[in-house]
Amino acid sequence: PASEDGVMKSTWQGKAGRSPLQALYDNYQSEQSSLQVVHHQRRELLSNVCNRYTRKRRLLQRDDLRHLVVDDTHGLLYCYVPKVACTNWKRVMMVLTGQGKYQDPLEIPANEAHVPSNLRTLSEYSVPEINYRLRSYLKFIFVREPFERLVSAYRNKFTLSYNTAFHKHYGTKIIRRHRQEPSDEALERGDDVRFEEFVYYLLDPRTQQEGPFNEHWERVHSLCHPCIIQYDVVGKYETLAEDANYILQLVGADTSIKFPASPKASRTTDDMTARFFQNISPFYQRRLFNLYKMDYLLFNYSMPSYLRIR
Repeated sequence: PASEDGVMKSTWQGKAGRSPLQALYDNYQSEQSSLQVVHHQRRELLSNVCNRYTRKRRLLQRDDLRHLVVDDTHGLLYCYVPKVACTNWKRVMMVLTGQGKYQDPLEIPANEAHVPSNLRTLSEYSVPEINYRLRSYLKFIFVREPFERLVSAYRNKFTLSYNTAFHKHYGTKIIRRHRQEPSDEALERGDDVRFEEFVYYLLDPRTQQEGPFNEHWERVHSLCHPCIIQYDVVGKYETLAEDANYILQLVGADTSIKFPASPKASRTTDDMTARFFQNISPFYQRRLFNLYKMDYLLFNYSMPSYLRIR
């Protein structure tokens, strides 16, 4: 901005060096340009992998758009992926779209962020409105190392006592199919599913035949269709704070809106994920990796070093 330039020129220190304001501005510009390079590289890789592995691009169906949250105020489309900071992103989207109703994302209870009526998705619009938004709005997605996300979903849905709905719906089925001689209590409650049993369930042909995976362990490419929808920004869980701020700056969000910091205490880490895979045989490790392989390729994640399938 001209006013900033004027200040910078008047406070320039000559041979003694740059003014503090000039240094800050230069650092900011440098950070922005390096972020632009990073996001350009992510888009390029995504495009190359899509071209290599997708022979025929199908048309989008309305059902494909259920995960795309719309912010008409800022011209923003966000494809939410469970277990990739999606609660906090939904909170931020509620602040962005709330016409001043919400000020601080962290004031919004987590369960309220997931109430469908609080945010509109692209599937609710007419076809012309959908096409206009896909062409014109800034589209972004956040991704995470696939097995880390998978273990995070398992820990959240099967090891916490309050997730009784998941225990009843999925846990009882998994135990019935994949545990030898289960107890009556386990069949009734479904609250002690082992990670190995969860893996067997994911790889069971019957599971695939019954319909799409639950969104918490569905592959990102099946939730957000990145080979059909051209995302402008691919954010990563590993660089969450920088990528979130970058997006908020791109759309000109009010500077008072800050993306919430994630608590590190309960976060699923790479070391923790490795421990969960210790009891999975190389045969099942390979099959599970193949199941999530497209997410590894599309978003530039390496095969985990703890897998015994090389």
